[in-house]
Amino acid sequence: MMGGMTDLPRKAAARTARLAALPLGYAGRQAVGLGKRLGGKPADAVLTEVQQRTAEQLFRTLGELKGGAMKFGQALSVLESALPEEVTAPYREHLTALQDSAPPMPTATVREQLTTHLGDDWSERLVWLDGAPTAAASIGQVHRARWRDLAVDSEEDRDVAVKVQYPGAGEALMSDLRQIARVARGVAPAFPGIDIKPLVAELQDRAADELDYHLEAEAQAAYAEAFADHPDIVVPAVVAVGTEVLVTEWMDSAYSLAHVIRDGTQEERDHYGELFVRFLFEGPRRTGMLHADPHPGNFRVIPGPDGGLGQLGVLDFGAVARLPQGQLPEAMGRLIRIALDSDEESLVAGLRAEGFIKDRIEVDPALLLAYLAPFVEPADQERFTFTREWMREQFERVNDPRSETFTLATKLNLPSSYLLIHRTWLGAVGLLSQLGASVPFREILEESLPGFAED
Repeated sequence: MMGGMTDLPRKAAARTARLAALPLGYAGRQAVGLGKRLGGKPADAVLTEVQQRTAEQLFRTLGELKGGAMKFGQALSVLESALPEEVTAPYREHLTALQDSAPPMPTATVREQLTTHLGDDWSERLVWLDGAPTAAASIGQVHRARWRDLAVDSEEDRDVAVKVQYPGAGEALMSDLRQIARVARGVAPAFPGIDIKPLVAELQDRAADELDYHLEAEAQAAYAEAFADHPDIVVPAVVAVGTEVLVTEWMDSAYSLAHVIRDGTQEERDHYGELFVRFLFEGPRRTGMLHADPHPGNFRVIPGPDGGLGQLGVLDFGAVARLPQGQLPEAMGRLIRIALDSDEESLVAGLRAEGFIKDRIEVDPALLLAYLAPFVEPADQERFTFTREWMREQFERVNDPRSETFTLATKLNLPSSYLLIHRTWLGAVGLLSQLGASVPFREILEESLPGFAED
């Protein structure tokens, strides 16, 4: 049995125990909070304190785990901009750290994975392998290496990135996601405005695709070919693939968008935010697929020749939506345009035709326009500035039970064909809000979103 695999049952049990303890910790803090309220401390102050401590425990736990725990933490981190500032500020460091890092696996395990999935002769092609990972994430880590193509009579080696899946990652991923689904209700109150249950359900639905490196290699190769001539977007080509090992060309980059979120200038935020949006919408037009994992660690800054503004590199194609018509739905662009024109009757009819409003369900058209603000407002100006404040306002308006738009939301349906598109859009808006980027959103939609451009 592969080294490290024998520890899987023990490690899985430890992960399960730590995840299961999260709602117990929340319940305990609630009890302490009740005592403080009885002692005269204001209820809202107690609630904020309980939320802060619960979230801090959750993200510290997720940050020390791999598998589904890490994946869940990364998904939540993209939506961090929607959480109230007083809740996120104390643990933002724990949360954003999940976007760019994870504990590494031992070098011996890496070599065993390479032997199993690239063959016994892998060292003849990988003539040098850095023992320390350059990046680590939820289900695998990346090493820099040099590759020699034995099929070509050449002594020239090329730099490559070797992505190695953690042994037993599939089992750990699904086990963690099942456990998180069970404890989601217990920790959900710590995250006002974010519906935890469907987020976990979607992660479960797409987990199998993310574990399949052959499927990921197919998607990345298509993107690399489609963007080969793009002046601003870089996608590394695929060199070799095994079931749990993926070798791609090396991409020299300075840091990820997580760094720009923390320390970037406004010029950097606007520049890389715009490139991110262009990639998001040009991808489906060029490949028929949607890159559906918009967290900052997947997007790398490649500085210009003078160290100034440069290109945007894109990594990790494990989560892509293969679009049925080979493009984003034409109705999506058309309905956003109708909403911009405030054509209430046509908007209701169009949403009903697409399955967003079921038969015999009646909605208030004016409220519907208000509900769609996160999808419509960015396209209503020449340049739209995404901010954490704007993002929080959208979430609070839609998720406040006292709000009319909250009642409207319970009447709407999300067709399965739009599920991943919807989640990607929200994740992208969350990332842009973290960046605080000013972006020519309308211009990009006119260029790349079917149905949006005016005749």
